[in-house]
Amino acid sequence: MSEPQIPPPPQFKASSKATTALILGIVGLVCCPLCGPFAWYMGNQEGKAIKAGQSSPAGQGLATAGMILGILGTAYLVFVLLWVVFFGGLAMLSALSASAGQ
Repeated sequence: MSEPQIPPPPQFKASSKATTALILGIVGLVCCPLCGPFAWYMGNQEGKAIKAGQSSPAGQGLATAGMILGILGTAYLVFVLLWVVFFGGLAMLSALSASAGQ
């Protein structure tokens, strides 16, 4: 006689919000820094939902990675904005002052 087979435990899937946070984090870091803050927010919210038991714990890693990439993307966005405002603005002012002095 063979032993009865025990069914495998159910596999939990990561929520779509955790996956979206990860994708936005990657896009925010690679090509579109405006996605960074959204990834940070969505990853943070999904992490809270997982801790509260409202979402599948399988998405914890994806949500955390999305949040971290979102933080990095947001820092990149701030750097880009500061670069444009200060260095781009200074270049524009120097070009204007050079043309006014002629």
